[in-house]
Amino acid sequence: MSMILSASVVRVRDGLPLSASTDYDQSTGMQECRKYFKMLSKKLSQLPDRCTLKTGQYNINFISSLGVSYMMLCTENYPSVLAFCFLDELQKEFITTYNMMKTNTAIRPYCFIEFDNFIQRTKQRYNNTRSLSTKMNLADMQTEIKLRPPYQISVSELGSVNGFSHISVGEYKGTGKISAAPHQRLEPVTLPGIVSFVLSLLCGALNLIRGFHAIESLLQNESEDFSYVIAFFLGTAACLYQCYLFVYYTGWRNAKSFLTFGLICLCNMYLYELRNLWQLFFHVTVGAFSTLQIRLRQPQGKSPDYNV
Repeated sequence: MSMILSASVVRVRDGLPLSASTDYDQSTGMQECRKYFKMLSKKLSQLPDRCTLKTGQYNINFISSLGVSYMMLCTENYPSVLAFCFLDELQKEFITTYNMMKTNTAIRPYCFIEFDNFIQRTKQRYNNTRSLSTKMNLADMQTEIKLRPPYQISVSELGSVNGFSHISVGEYKGTGKISAAPHQRLEPVTLPGIVSFVLSLLCGALNLIRGFHAIESLLQNESEDFSYVIAFFLGTAACLYQCYLFVYYTGWRNAKSFLTFGLICLCNMYLYELRNLWQLFFHVTVGAFSTLQIRLRQPQGKSPDYNV
């Protein structure tokens, strides 16, 4: 019988399950497919935004958008157009119900388990195709799939030594690979992110101004320590680099942000005699806050442009 068996919502950057349907089938085939679900979840950030994995009697389909992936398991003869329409409905409802701040900061698995109610209702509708009232959406989706078919993942790729690292943009026409490329798009900016960006610029400007004042003092009094000038300008560079890391994706981005924060702390420790405790606390706190926002703003998959 052609039907949808299971569905789940997963965060792309770390594979954290956010919600899932309640499944009662404990057959060997289903248990095996759940293993594939977990393996795919860990590799979502390296995969295109729309994929299909064929596993004998079952198919696993998923789409990724705005840092969240929507996955479903169905029988092998379930129509592909219906499968992706189902995922599209899950995506729309999830985006409407939960804001990105909640999904980005979630730390507990299945913290949106109440979304299971919507998954179950939608699954029942799509398992009774006669009751579907989305003929126009189905037609649109069918055209979309023909123009941009999902990437077909093979079981051999899933179990290879290097996992999905062999997948390239050229292998999947019409879809960009979600990879650690320098031009990778990041998730949309949140209000805390904007605040951290502005505060980092402010700290950089304050360091720059104090640096020029230190140069003036040095020219007027040769006994002044030139190392203070260096510390101020290093602080400026560190703050501006934090702004850069927040806006653009680079390799080892999180590690660079922590090292930059360390540099900010060292500069402020060296400038201890020239700043009061409140000033030191402000600069270090802004640096820590900016580091956190860089960590939270992760690369996103290409946002699906169908039925939006």
